[in-house]
Amino acid sequence: MNPVLGVAVDVPLRRLFDYRPPAGVDPAALQPGVRLWVPFGRRRVTGVLVETRPTSTLPESKLRPAIAVIDDTPVIEPPLLELLRWAADYSRHPPGEVIAAALPAPLRIGTAALETEERWTLSAAARTGELPPLSPRAHRLREMVAALEARDAADEATLAALSPRWRDHVRELEQRGWVLRMRETVAPASQRPPLLGDGPQPTPEQQRAIEAIAAAAGQNAPFLLHGVTGSGKTEVYLRAIAEVVRRGQQALVLVPEISLTPQLVARFAARFDAPLAVLHSSLTDQERLRAWRAARSGEAPVIIGTRSAIFAPLARPGLIVVDEEHDPSYKQQEGFRYSARDLAVVRARQAGVPVVLGSATPSTESLANCASGRFLHLRLPERAGAAQSPAVRLLDVKGQALEGGMCRETIARIGEELAAGNQALVFLNRRGWAPVLSCADCGWMGECRHCDARMTLHRAERLLWCHHCDARSPAPSACPHCRSARLVALGTGTERTEHTLQRLFPAFPIRRIDRGTMQARDAMEQLIRQLGSGEPCILVGTQMLAKGHHFPHVTLVAIIDLDGGLFSADFRVAERTGHLLVQVAARAGRADRPGEVLVQT
Repeated sequence: MNPVLGVAVDVPLRRLFDYRPPAGVDPAALQPGVRLWVPFGRRRVTGVLVETRPTSTLPESKLRPAIAVIDDTPVIEPPLLELLRWAADYSRHPPGEVIAAALPAPLRIGTAALETEERWTLSAAARTGELPPLSPRAHRLREMVAALEARDAADEATLAALSPRWRDHVRELEQRGWVLRMRETVAPASQRPPLLGDGPQPTPEQQRAIEAIAAAAGQNAPFLLHGVTGSGKTEVYLRAIAEVVRRGQQALVLVPEISLTPQLVARFAARFDAPLAVLHSSLTDQERLRAWRAARSGEAPVIIGTRSAIFAPLARPGLIVVDEEHDPSYKQQEGFRYSARDLAVVRARQAGVPVVLGSATPSTESLANCASGRFLHLRLPERAGAAQSPAVRLLDVKGQALEGGMCRETIARIGEELAAGNQALVFLNRRGWAPVLSCADCGWMGECRHCDARMTLHRAERLLWCHHCDARSPAPSACPHCRSARLVALGTGTERTEHTLQRLFPAFPIRRIDRGTMQARDAMEQLIRQLGSGEPCILVGTQMLAKGHHFPHVTLVAIIDLDGGLFSADFRVAERTGHLLVQVAARAGRADRPGEVLVQT
C-alpha cells in the first residue's frame, strides 16, 4: 500500500495536508524537503513534503494524488526542515507559512532550485537533412545554423555575438523546425580555496575571544561577546570566520538592519577573496534567489543578512554570528512571528556549531544565560587602537526656549565643531515634522482611526502618518472638528530639526537619515562614502544611526528628547532607552579625535 505524503502548503491552516504519491513515482525515492505540485481545491499549488506516514485520518476516497515532483533533491535539507517544524510548533503558526517564509519567492511558485540557462540546438530533422533548405538569401539564418552545427548547443552569449537581432532569427528557425530550445542546469562555480587577508593585530582581549571560539569548533557552544562600542567585535568575527573558512565550512552572519550591510560587506570583501552571499528584503526576487543558491551549493563561504537570513540553507555550517544581538529588529512582528536571535541559538544547537551573540549593550536574557552558565561570557572592556570613550554631559533644558528641539548650548557646540572642520550628529528618535497636530481652539488632535496612536505630521508630503499601523491621510488645512485654521504642530521630529539646522548653518550640508530618506537601495552606501571624505556636515537621524556604523569624523553627538522614550508602554522601555543611549553616544570619537556627547533632558 502506498504511503501518505504529509505536505506543507502556504495557507493559514495549522496542519499538513495528506496526498498520495504522484502516479508513476516510487514513494521510496521521495525525500522530505522536496517540492511537489499538488491539487488544492480548484488550484494547482506548490507544497513541500514534510513527512511520509503509513496511513491517514482521512478516508481513502478523499485522498488525492500529488500531481508531480518538482525537485530531484530536497530544497530544504533535513536539519533546516527540523528547525522550521520546531519554529512552527513553538510559535503555534501554520507550518506551510513558516516553510514558505524560508524560501525565496520564485521557489514558492515552482522555479527550479538549481540555476538553469536557455540553450538552443539543431533539431534531429535539421541534422539529417529532412527539412527544406534555407534560401541562399537568408544569410543570418544560415549563419545561425552553421554556428549550431559546429556545437551540440549554443547559449545566449554565443548567438548574440552573431547578430544583434539573434532572438528574431532563432524564433524564425524555431517556427520552421530547425532549432529546439532547452533549459540546462548550470553547474555551481568551482570552489577554489579563498584567499584570506590580514587585519590589524588583535588586542589581548580580542585574542582570548578568538581562541575561545576556535576551541569550540565542531561543537555547540553559545558565546556572548560583550564589548564596549569600538572595542573591535567585528575583528573578532572576522578572525573567527577566517578559521571556519579555512576548514572549508560556511559562516552565517546576522545584522539587525539593512543599512548595516554595506559597511559590513565591504569589510568582509576586503578580508575574504571569495563570493559573499547577501540576503535581505531590499533585494529583488532574482537577487535573493541567486544568493540562496550560492549559500545552498556552498559556493559562498560567508552569508550576511538580516533576520530572514536565519533560514538560509548552509551546505557546510561552521559558525553563526548575531551582531547587535540585543536589537528588537531581530523580532519579526507580522505573520510568522519569530526572534532570529533565538532561532540562531536553536539552529546552532541542532547543527552542532558555535554561535556568537555580540553587543555593547547585551539583552537581559543573554546576561541571565551567562549568569546561569548556558552562555560563555567573553568581554572586550576597552576600545581598540587609540580611540577613547567620549565625554558625556547632561544639559538641563527645563524652561529653555528650544529651536528644532535644540537648546542654545547644543546649537553653539554644533557651530564650534563645524568651524573646527569636524562632523556633528544630532539624534532624535522620531520621524516627520512633529508627533502631534492639534487645534489651538478646541483641542482636537490628529488620531489614527485604526489604532490608539496619534498620527505624525509629515509636512513635506502634507500627510498625517501613523507610524504604528502605517495608515495615512492628507494633513487638514483646518480643524475637522471646529473648522478653525489655528492648527499647531506640537513637538519635534527629524524633518523639523533638519529645517532648523538648514536655517542656522546654511553653509554646511545637512544629511537626514531616517526611513523617509533611506528608501533607495544604495542610499546608506552613498552616505557613508560622502561622510568618509571628512567634509564638515551635520547628520540628523533616528535609531538607524545608532547601530554599528563607523563615522570616524564625527566628534559631537547631541541627543535630543531621549526622555520621551521613557513614556512608552513597552515594559522594557528603560532597558531599551539605555541601549539606545549607549549605542548613539558611541558614534562620537571613534578615530583619533576626542568625542563629546550632549544629552538634553
